[in-house]
Amino acid sequence: REHRHDQGASTEKPLDMALDSFDDQYQGCVTAMKAELPALNHSEFQNNSRFAELWNQARETWWREGSRVSPLSSSDQAIAITAGTMLYWGGKFNAEVRAAGRSPQKYRDNFHFKSLHFLLTDALATLRDAQGQKCHLVFWGTDYTRYKAKPGDIVRFGQFVVLSLRKSVAELFGNTTVFQVQTCHGADIKAFARFPNFDDVLIPPFEKFKVTKVIEKGKKVEIHLDSIGTYSKYNCEWLTGGDSLGPWGHSLGPWGQPGAMGTHPGAMGTYPGTMGAPLMRHRGQ
Repeated sequence: REHRHDQGASTEKPLDMALDSFDDQYQGCVTAMKAELPALNHSEFQNNSRFAELWNQARETWWREGSRVSPLSSSDQAIAITAGTMLYWGGKFNAEVRAAGRSPQKYRDNFHFKSLHFLLTDALATLRDAQGQKCHLVFWGTDYTRYKAKPGDIVRFGQFVVLSLRKSVAELFGNTTVFQVQTCHGADIKAFARFPNFDDVLIPPFEKFKVTKVIEKGKKVEIHLDSIGTYSKYNCEWLTGGDSLGPWGHSLGPWGQPGAMGTHPGAMGTYPGTMGAPLMRHRGQ
């Protein structure tokens, strides 16, 4: 379960807003993204062997384990979930997600998983629609990093994080830090997970949390987080160029309502790309 760990991280790490993360939610630009992504996919396959290898391995794994699609809209969404949660390559992808938002130029020139980021974000939105937009109490453990936080802090993970509905699973892997998280923007991915008995939930990089409790237990720490909505610095970056939302980004309330600086999100959807099955349904585009 290496994808539950922060491999290569320092011994101690502050839990913060992860502002270097690429956190695009693609609000209101799905139709335009669909027009752009076939060419983008082709470019990434041709020029980024890491993406091509990750996608091909994920596709083989997805096919071998039953090639389930429903309730997702396409095979591409299902393969994206498999790719984002694979042990080795999922970690490589998330490492780039955590850093790709450092600047618009870094995203455009150095982030070579643009189409996967879009598909994974969209797959989560599709699952949340199908499952009902509800909250989950989930748990995550890491042996590699002792996270530092204090009650009242506002934080994000800044990457796609796989958590479990079962605390015993988190404690099995969490000899250094255990998180108890109330997520209202994650989705149950048990049907597509490599380890379905772990009852996995996937959380996006842009979900925002308040630290409600920090329990020190010697060398171990338990941190409780409650969802308070979303925050994104970027929106439709591939289409607009530059930081389209300025330095303040936008925030949404716990159930997706606009925050003080926010706008209501546009619907998400998949595109009829070249990597898998065509779009099967639209959601209010």
